[in-house]
Amino acid sequence: MEACRITAANLACRRGDRVLFAGLSLELKGGQACHVAGPNGLGKSSLIRLLAGLARPFAGSVERVGMAGLLDERPALDEHQPLGPALAFWGKLDPASVPLEELGLADLLDVPVRYLSTGQRKRAALARLIGQAAPIWLLDEPLNGLDAAAVEMVQALVARHCENGGIALIASHQPFAIPGLMRLELQEFAR
Repeated sequence: MEACRITAANLACRRGDRVLFAGLSLELKGGQACHVAGPNGLGKSSLIRLLAGLARPFAGSVERVGMAGLLDERPALDEHQPLGPALAFWGKLDPASVPLEELGLADLLDVPVRYLSTGQRKRAALARLIGQAAPIWLLDEPLNGLDAAAVEMVQALVARHCENGGIALIASHQPFAIPGLMRLELQEFAR
């Protein structure tokens, strides 16, 4: 995996007239993971979007070395296609093979994406993320809708990604258990 780094310096986020957080700085290098926690409405998802480059900060800067992949509530799969063809579309563009068996998706390839459960959609989104081979993973509520076995599987995949030199930033209300996980309380930067 290529050398990667993500740095936020004195970051502030505003939604409408309200500043959600300010003065936030962090740096993650290859092999590191950080759990972003805090109450609803403080900007966990907004922080993920800022770090992904999908939104501009109100103040401060973000620098990424290496491609970032985003996992959020939108799996970026054609709802009308069966899962297999929907993933195959991206497979033509993505460089990495996807462990469909490990993700529990191998038996769902003929099911239209719109009929997948919340947990199945989350695992399908994870398949997309893995296929991208991005060294930086930005995970927004990656455990929502997953049963206990799937939670353990996702935690193991994220741990393996970091062991292989990747970065994971996880915004979640739920506990996330991987070795060496740092924690960032967004409430400390709330305005």
